Order: sequence, then structure tokens, then C-alpha cells
Amino acid sequence: MNPLRLLIADDHAVVRAGLRALLESRKGWEVCAEASDGRDAVEKAIKFKPDILILDIGMPLLNGVDATRRIHKSLPNSEILILTMHESDELVQQVVEAGARGYILKDEADRVLLAAIDALSHHKPYFSSRVSEALDIADPPDPSKSSRSRLTPREREILQLLAEGKSNKEVATLLNISVNTAEAHRANIMLKLGFHSLADLVLYAIRNNIIQP
Repeated sequence: MNPLRLLIADDHAVVRAGLRALLESRKGWEVCAEASDGRDAVEKAIKFKPDILILDIGMPLLNGVDATRRIHKSLPNSEILILTMHESDELVQQVVEAGARGYILKDEADRVLLAAIDALSHHKPYFSSRVSEALDIADPPDPSKSSRSRLTPREREILQLLAEGKSNKEVATLLNISVNTAEAHRANIMLKLGFHSLADLVLYAIRNNIIQP
């Protein structure tokens, strides 16, 4: 029987080490890759094709929501579990729409993580009780009312990089685009969101859990 292959993505090395030790204590499970940021997670997911991915939300370079969306598009048969400290109805809705089928909180991981992996390994969704309550009572999000939904995937990626302090030149290098294209994207983002300064963009990114303060 083939082992269950897992990928862990979290920007804290100590968290990854703890998760690896816990997961590999289960016979037949192996961590095939670790990632320290969202872009790294997408690249390693495509390379290693794990059965289950465990992603944090607040990762640098590409947040967990957008990483989930990219991974699910490339690997629709791989299951995605969100493991985060953020207990937010809106975030739960966003990651479910992006393709995740599990969501648990870090402060309960020691109790429910293995059960969540078991469920997802059989292609069954798993949401911790606190998150399930949010899903039951939350109204479906209205895309027409969400400023974030007006941004393209590339614009969301650039928004995060800019909010993390990257210059237009650094964005262009990271995304393999021209500086002029990066500047055009930045202008479009500011126009769509009605912002007039980089400070507005940073505050928006923090409030929407795109970056961590």
C-alpha cells in the first residue's frame, strides 16, 4: 500500500518541525515536502503532487487563500487542509470557495489534526466544531460586494507583495514581468480599491488577512 504523502506549508520552522513529527508518528504517512511561503508551497505541490496539503493562511509572498486556489486548480484531486490561528467566518468561506475541504485552528491541532488528515485521506471534508458553526451560520458571500473579488489573481498576488514592502522592481523580478507591467498592475489595484497611498493598501492587506501585522 502506498504511503499517504503530505506537504506542510508554514513560515515558522518550529511549527513545520512539530507538524512533521506528529504526522510521521502515524504509520504509513510521510511528509514529502515542506514550504516556508505560499509561492514555495505552490511550486512544491506541483513538483511532488502530495495527497494532502496542510497550509497556513498568513504566509509571505502568497497568502494561503490564493495558494489554495492555485494548488486546487493544478491538483484537483489533492486535498487541502487549512491550519491557522485565524477564526474568521469570511476566511473560512474564502478558502472553501478556493478549494480547501478542511479548516482547523492551531490551538486545537494536537486534538484534531490526525482526525482531519484521516477524513481528508478518504476524501471527506473536515472542519473543527468552531469552524463548522461559522459555516452553518454564515451567509454566502456576495462577490459583487467584495472589493477583493474585483481583483484578478495576479493583482491579488501583487497586492500582497507590495504590502510586504516589495518595490515595483522586486515585484517584477519575482513574477518575471517587466517593471512597467508591475507599475501598471499597481495602478490598477489602487484604482479598483479606491486607494491613494501605499499606506491604504497595507492597511487593507492587514484587515483582510492577506499579510500579518
